[in-house]
Amino acid sequence: MARGGLIIFDYLLDENEDMHSLLLTDSSTLLIGGLQNHILELDLNTVQETQKYAVETPGVTIMRQTNRFFFCGHTSGKVSLRDLRTFKVEHEFDAFSGSLSDFDVHGNLLAACGFSSRLTGLACDRFLKVYDLRMMRAITPLQVHVDPAFLRFIPTYTSRLAIISQSGQCQFCEPTGLANPADIFHVNPVGPLLMTFDVSASKQALAFGDSEGCVHLWTDSPEPSFNPYSRETEFALPCLVDSLPPLDWSQDLLPLSLIPVPLTTDTLLSDWPAANSAPAPRRAPPVDAEILRTMKKVGFIGYAPNPRTRLRNQIPYRLKESDSEFDSFSQVTESPIGREEEPHLHMVSKKYRKVTIKYSKLGLEDFDFKHYNKTLFAGLEPHIPNAYCNCMIQVLYFLEPVRCLIQNHLCQKEFCLACELGFLFHMLDLSRGDPCQGNNFLRAFRTIPEASALGLILADSDEASGKGNLARLIQRWNRFILTQLHQDMQELEVPQAYRGAGGSSFCSSGDSVIGQLFSCEMENCSLCRCGSETVRASSTLLFTLSYPDGSNNKTGKNYDFAQVLKRSICLEQNTQAWCDNCEKYQPTIQTRNIRHLPDILVINCEVNSSKEADFWRMQAEVAFKMAVKKRGEISKNKEFALADWKELGSPEGVLVCPSIEELKNIWLPFSIRMKMTKNKGLDVCNWTDGDEVQWGPARAEEEHGVYVYDLMATVVHILDSRTGGSLVAHIKVGETYHQRKEGVTHQQWYLFNDFLIEPIDKHEAVQFDMNWKVPAILYYIKRNLNSRYNLNIKNPIEASVLLAEASLARKQRKTHTTFIPLMLNEMPQVGDLVGLDAEFVTLNEEEAELRSDGTKSTIKPSQMSVARITCVRGQGPNEGIPFIDDYISTQEQVVDYLTQYSGIKPGDLDAKISSKHLTTLKSTYLKLRFLIDIGVKFVGHGLQKDFRVINLMVPKDQVLDTVYLFHMPRKRMISLRFLAWYFLDLKIQGETHDSIEDARTALQLYRKYLELSKNGTEPESFHKVLKGLYEKGRKMDWKVPEPEGQTSPKNAAVFSSVLAL
Repeated sequence: MARGGLIIFDYLLDENEDMHSLLLTDSSTLLIGGLQNHILELDLNTVQETQKYAVETPGVTIMRQTNRFFFCGHTSGKVSLRDLRTFKVEHEFDAFSGSLSDFDVHGNLLAACGFSSRLTGLACDRFLKVYDLRMMRAITPLQVHVDPAFLRFIPTYTSRLAIISQSGQCQFCEPTGLANPADIFHVNPVGPLLMTFDVSASKQALAFGDSEGCVHLWTDSPEPSFNPYSRETEFALPCLVDSLPPLDWSQDLLPLSLIPVPLTTDTLLSDWPAANSAPAPRRAPPVDAEILRTMKKVGFIGYAPNPRTRLRNQIPYRLKESDSEFDSFSQVTESPIGREEEPHLHMVSKKYRKVTIKYSKLGLEDFDFKHYNKTLFAGLEPHIPNAYCNCMIQVLYFLEPVRCLIQNHLCQKEFCLACELGFLFHMLDLSRGDPCQGNNFLRAFRTIPEASALGLILADSDEASGKGNLARLIQRWNRFILTQLHQDMQELEVPQAYRGAGGSSFCSSGDSVIGQLFSCEMENCSLCRCGSETVRASSTLLFTLSYPDGSNNKTGKNYDFAQVLKRSICLEQNTQAWCDNCEKYQPTIQTRNIRHLPDILVINCEVNSSKEADFWRMQAEVAFKMAVKKRGEISKNKEFALADWKELGSPEGVLVCPSIEELKNIWLPFSIRMKMTKNKGLDVCNWTDGDEVQWGPARAEEEHGVYVYDLMATVVHILDSRTGGSLVAHIKVGETYHQRKEGVTHQQWYLFNDFLIEPIDKHEAVQFDMNWKVPAILYYIKRNLNSRYNLNIKNPIEASVLLAEASLARKQRKTHTTFIPLMLNEMPQVGDLVGLDAEFVTLNEEEAELRSDGTKSTIKPSQMSVARITCVRGQGPNEGIPFIDDYISTQEQVVDYLTQYSGIKPGDLDAKISSKHLTTLKSTYLKLRFLIDIGVKFVGHGLQKDFRVINLMVPKDQVLDTVYLFHMPRKRMISLRFLAWYFLDLKIQGETHDSIEDARTALQLYRKYLELSKNGTEPESFHKVLKGLYEKGRKMDWKVPEPEGQTSPKNAAVFSSVLAL
């Protein structure tokens, strides 16, 4: 630009990524640096590049020059000193561990400010790094009292430093002295932040630029000199239009000649040809064919149901005709691992898309889960933090030996993943198609330090936006959960309070049953080039696929999956290792041999880049060509064996030719055959049902060390740019599960996508379109695995959990006890009544948005945690006396104690200061589980929400909910307070709620219900009572009168027959 602000020339840099710094070395030479790995030298006279200097450390954001060096500041926090002629690095200072913000040089001193790495990320470092350029070393850092973002030397009488923060604070100090808080001044920017700062060449003026585009000029005199030979500043010409008279467009007779127009003989820009000025209105898109098909006309108006293929009140206009063949709301851009030259759009099948729960005023009560799951198997809800592992929980559940083992496990550890997984499996067993949630399991998962260290705990923002690599995440989670379960099972101590756990048939004094199922014993051999060999034994719970070199893949070489698996199991690699003979690190050849094969073979696919994705894609194409070729040969001969079709993947026992679509994108075999050789080798080959004719039944060969593994589950990563992607599982559900749930004995493949469950063809489980469906984890199990293990489940929870226990609170006294534990002669029996109430606190607030019509839409519900659970005796001489009144200790941060509704106050859940009977959630959970398993009937008000937050699945015939007992269809739900006032003449829940009071009231209301309905034998008379209840409620606006107000309705003549208990 010229001094007047006019642009002299523009120069476009094609190969540069992001420009950050300019340095004018002389009057005609300009250095340009940025995030690329080079610096350009530009001649301003010829406007051409003259030199390109390579930079070893990319990211040059700041450049300075003295008579000795070029100084380059890098984004990595380093400052490099370069030769003025050759631009080679002479010295380098590693100033900050995070990033560099600014630096300046004066004389023999270099001062820098920047950011340092902290546990929570980058933080502004309040220590300025100062370097002596004579000795090329750091001197004492300078601590300042502002967050430094910019700094400059102002050498007037001394070498002062001006340190500026982005908030506008300015501090002056000596680089070798101490900073004084009194030397802090403040700049009042127009915008919220200062974005730049500089000092004039004369050191008489300071200029600050803020985020609103304003420049603030500070000087030390009324008429400063900006440079040694300064001329008067030239400003841009003022706008002449401002001096013209305003024109009123509402006056039709106003002459347009008042508008000054320059005299010109050229054609005006507005003189367009008529062809370009013709109106061309945008055509409306065609009406959806489904709307036209279902339309019914009344007169000249057509009515049709909304097919919901478009967003409400929005019609997308397409600028290109070619776009009309795509549905703009079901497109996803190509995945990062689909590396083609031109971007394409790939369709994600509807059932594989990420499912979300639509919340209404009633929460989840009116959400139709049956639309997504028509089976009797239970899905898992996805809105809980870190619920990305839902698919792997389902895989572990449908492994019968693992399910039985986990449900037999019980220990004393508060946050035991095996215990919590067993509780979750029990819920999945009880459910008849309703979804479950893994709240307690994921809560325990978040407390495991190893999970946080491995990066398995996702922040809510990362999980919602899909920033995390879900494929790598679930593979790390797979390894973590197997290791954690293995460690939990190895703990042999069985505490007295849970002594029922010791009777499990899975108990082992040696290795855990998880180890027996998943562990593979190996020999690791390390051979040094000196000839010394070291052999050590180890074991692993899973294997990671190791793919052949990419150079061989370009030729289209065919690899069986069995070949790649063998290469991954019997891994051979060259690496540096310590040699005891040579007494130093040496190149060694490390090989791995198998001693014992696992019963369940777990494989992490590690498809993390385009290289592995291209390998899967190419092998699937080769396998497809071979299958089509074999199909053609078979159909040509017209004579084929059953085994030939089974090899191509047709349904068992059905002579149906597989379609072309069923053969695409398949490389994975349904079965593999593995054999241990005498010389510790391993043979692996793909196995088909037809091979049994040649080799004999798999059961007979197991005696000779030959095993057949069948594919049981595949976990895949769905790439969807709109939702951030998701994880789903294909699982082959066995006969025992179908027998328990549906009463039939057969096997079937299912798709598990959170709460969406759908039966699929078995080919779909091994078809991987690498553009949107990428394999992550494979589970193979030994044929006839279930017959090797005792699959009996013995409930490990015994009645001793209901006996008295110590409180976690240090300050609790016996005088504060609010309940009397059950005695041995009071143990509940089947059908006994128990009054229940629970209180909750909020861990995360609700996320909602306002629609254009003013209604509220819940995006994510508030996350609640149970804080108090009370159980009251429902019969006997001590009826109404609580036997459980536990306050639940929590380690998570509580956002809102909801004291008005819960009665919970800050400090009640803290073991250090609480005076309540404080227990762990697991301890109270076991008490409720025992009551459920024994068959008691729970009486309460709004128990559905209570059990949901506690994370319990209770059979419907064991729940007596007064909110439904006193409810008429299509009418509002009535509060416990109003029911107690109306029927019992009780006024409860005055200032706060009390769970003991609420549980007793619910029991009394149930007794009143039995009295009014004659034990359910006179529904018509009870219907009249309900009708009167709703009429009274409408008149009272459902509010209980104050004590000096209206009397209780029990005194009214209409309800003279309704007496309180």
